[in-house]
Amino acid sequence: QVTLVESGGGSVQAGGSLGLSCATFGYMPSSYCMAWFRQAPGKEREGVAAIGTDGRTSYADSVKGRFTISQDYSKPILYLQMNSLKPEDTAMYYCAAEYGGGYGCTARESMYPYWGQGTQVTVSS
Repeated sequence: QVTLVESGGGSVQAGGSLGLSCATFGYMPSSYCMAWFRQAPGKEREGVAAIGTDGRTSYADSVKGRFTISQDYSKPILYLQMNSLKPEDTAMYYCAAEYGGGYGCTARESMYPYWGQGTQVTVSS
């Protein structure tokens, strides 16, 4: 069992940057996937980016070239650096984890049993 706690959300103007963090508390195996998701008001939750213990990353087309997912494997802490933010990036952002994978991870919601409570990101035009 693992507890995930996101931080770093806030409000920013379009074109600005924000960095999110997701701290993990509890057991994490040697192989796992972690991912960021977001949910805007009135919309379904969507995958943003994923990373595995193999170091490979994947991104939604809408954030490619603007967002960077990374991880400090020693702690472990998951990060999401968001640059060139747009109003359509406004959403609650969640981190998620799954055990046993770690290779070729993708941000497919059904893969992830462990979720944080979320942190709000608001981008104004």
